[in-house]
Amino acid sequence: MESIVNWAVDQVWSLGLVVFALGAGLFFSFATRFVQIRYFKEMIKLLFEGKSSESGVSSFQAFCMALAGRVGVGNIAGVATAIAFGGPGAVFWMWVMAILGGASAFIESTLAQVYKIKVGNQYRGGTPYFIEKGLKMKWFAALVAIVVTICYGILVPGIQANTIAVGFENTAGLNKSITGIILVALLAIIIFGGVKRIATVTEKIVPFMALGYVIVTFMILFANISEVPAMFALIFSSAFGVNEAFGGIIGAAVAWGVKRAVFSNVAGVGEGTYSSAAAEVSHPAKQGLVQGFSVYIDTIVVCTATALMILVTGMYSVTPEGEAPIVDKMGSIEAGPIWTQEAVESVLPGFGSMFVSIAIFFFAFTTLMAYYYIAETTLVYLDKKLKMNWMKTILKIVFLGMVYIGSVESASLLWALGDLGFGSMAWLNLVAILFLTKPAIKVFKDYEAQKKAGKDPVFDPIKVGISGADFWEEKRKEESAFNVDRSVG
Repeated sequence: MESIVNWAVDQVWSLGLVVFALGAGLFFSFATRFVQIRYFKEMIKLLFEGKSSESGVSSFQAFCMALAGRVGVGNIAGVATAIAFGGPGAVFWMWVMAILGGASAFIESTLAQVYKIKVGNQYRGGTPYFIEKGLKMKWFAALVAIVVTICYGILVPGIQANTIAVGFENTAGLNKSITGIILVALLAIIIFGGVKRIATVTEKIVPFMALGYVIVTFMILFANISEVPAMFALIFSSAFGVNEAFGGIIGAAVAWGVKRAVFSNVAGVGEGTYSSAAAEVSHPAKQGLVQGFSVYIDTIVVCTATALMILVTGMYSVTPEGEAPIVDKMGSIEAGPIWTQEAVESVLPGFGSMFVSIAIFFFAFTTLMAYYYIAETTLVYLDKKLKMNWMKTILKIVFLGMVYIGSVESASLLWALGDLGFGSMAWLNLVAILFLTKPAIKVFKDYEAQKKAGKDPVFDPIKVGISGADFWEEKRKEESAFNVDRSVG
């Protein structure tokens, strides 16, 4: 089974996807004139602008939901594996992918807002929705919805659950099956409460966990302040193949940096589109900018924090796939959370292991909530075709079952399944948003024009020349009718 999955991962995660993800990010960066850099201050301002409504969540809640999906075990275990197989230079290529990925995240999240719909009393949207309405390709939309539902409902939850269980087993001796039962119980309380409960929980947990992680990072760096310049020199020299030790693995550095950045911040994969569509905003580009900022928080802040702690303390090994070790400081300790635990322990004895375990719990637990919300949203898309209301209940049961299985199963198979799922979604989503570049750029130009005119941008798809944005067309009609009634009254 594992050999078959690994073969499939090799096909999906070929050099083609690495080039595709980097190329798409570069294309969107030039198409938007590097919106992710020019509008950096605007991103932060918009975070706190929108308010929640009866149907939608606030921009900040949507940001936290997206960040909950982005900030998971990839930020701890994933960074360690990138360094283990690609060397310190992989960290630089994670940064590059994050900056370029900010443009991809802007495009896909803006599209999610443009083509969102209202189902019952909730906003729903994401990749399948904008494929159907923007590209008019229902078969492609259905294919993506099926892949995403399987991926987030079955393939990837186990990675997060397994990392939580392993962390507490190593630090507290807690049996993994007990951790699995606790996780299932806590998640059941939240996911049976609906999207509003998910948004409320993530809004409280995500900022707290990210801030705490960064504070500990600064403590580790300060304790090893004399090593910091050499550490950064190592990252940059390794990234460009000029370091004597790592000069021969520049290809691996690029590949693993991009691969783990995509796994971590999922820019271009479509993960952030589902929470983006749930936000209550006056213009789609606003949420696109907010989600672009979430990529920075995930990779430039949290992933970098992990990498710096590991590298500055020397708690890493580098063994390119199929080759002899270049650096072997960790012996038989597998690349993953334990490297970060050892890094913190080296400065704060008796604190590191438990701190990292708790950080993993918060990171991974909020990610699991985001995963369920995404799987439910794509299932809602499929259900409007199939009309099987009981499918949501089945999804909840299967999802919770996979969380428990993930807690007690082998980590290597779970990571392979996760890579297979994310790689498949990346191919499908990147193709879709590339074909929808034109309407996304139209929306962005409309936003820019209104900002230059001193207005608070409001989206009218008919004026912009966008078809298929049914929700926004109906909203403008309702507002026009309301204004007419007020003027008559």
